[in-house]
Amino acid sequence: MEITMEELVSRRLGGGVWRMIDTRSGYDVSHSPIERADILSEKEVLDRAREEKFARTDNLVIVCARGELSIPLAEKLEEMGYKAYSLTGGYYAWRRYQLQQEEIDNSPEALKAYNQKVEESIQKKIHSQLMSPFCKAIKQYQLIQPGDKIAVCISGGKDSMLMAKMFSMLHRYTKIPFDVEYLVMDPGYAPENRALIEENARRLQIPVTIRQSDIFDAVFTIEKSPCYLCARMRRGHLYAYAKEMGCNKIAIGHHYDDVIETILMGMLYGAQIQTMMPKLHSQNFEGMELIRPLYLIREDDIKRWRDYNHLRFLQCACKFTDTCSVGGNHETNSKRVEVKKLIQELKKTNPDVEGHIFKSVENVKLDTVIGYKQDGIVHSFLDDYDLKKGPDN
Repeated sequence: MEITMEELVSRRLGGGVWRMIDTRSGYDVSHSPIERADILSEKEVLDRAREEKFARTDNLVIVCARGELSIPLAEKLEEMGYKAYSLTGGYYAWRRYQLQQEEIDNSPEALKAYNQKVEESIQKKIHSQLMSPFCKAIKQYQLIQPGDKIAVCISGGKDSMLMAKMFSMLHRYTKIPFDVEYLVMDPGYAPENRALIEENARRLQIPVTIRQSDIFDAVFTIEKSPCYLCARMRRGHLYAYAKEMGCNKIAIGHHYDDVIETILMGMLYGAQIQTMMPKLHSQNFEGMELIRPLYLIREDDIKRWRDYNHLRFLQCACKFTDTCSVGGNHETNSKRVEVKKLIQELKKTNPDVEGHIFKSVENVKLDTVIGYKQDGIVHSFLDDYDLKKGPDN
């Protein structure tokens, strides 16, 4: 049985116990939680139902990302004798309803006051974890040069929205002469998801330019690695749109945790040592460069900023969201979740492990490396082995 958010709210007022059960992946839940919901996988839900750990009188509301995978699970629970409902539209319907219910004063004065609070959280309350490492990365890796025009690319998630907000602040106060554009590339979002991006941009007073594409439709029928193909196509579109706008750089919202996870993923799943670089020259768009200004910012601090300001953002709004959540097509995401868990386990015995992983690609000792590639050329320690003599190891 399906139930809409409006029906759910109405029936809740009528009494009884209504339990929201969020079956999305842990990765999605950590980025966009549902307040007071039980977080359980489909298997955990069914196991608890078989063990009768749910009360037969409770109303169980199953939530997935888009309201598709929750339907058969609710049907299975009904067959087992439980009162179960699938939330129509899933998480995005829940979030849309929450936005509608929020009493937001849209007057210019209220928005100005809200933005002052948001900026103070960046400048003062969480300054050492946000603005300080943001500026440090820009200086340390020379991400911005005088005369740059940067397209700040906004996906709708917490990382890119924070990056856009900090760029707007930096642009007002820095002595470096540069221009900035705020670019949203819509690859085929559902109307409610695009509306969420627009609403967050309005509340944060970020003047976005939205460009349309049909990438989601193009990759929807691809069975092998659709998420990888989607990401590549989106990057290409961003470069093209940015260049049309007269920009010479695009800024992407990858953060410190993305960097260390990429290092481990390369070793464990790619049999190679590599990292996510703080900046890159584009190979296909001459004169264009990609920069990552959040390179030194921790993900937990971004979440802290999000929650402090009571903000909610998109995590993944594509047509694959439901299947991604159960690992069906989102191979890279599932590997990243595994690596996140591995790092958390390692931290229990070595609190500095994240910093060590990050520093490992800055402290590469080529004399102890068997082989490496540079500019596509393979080098071996045997190339000059007989020319070197050193202490026994």
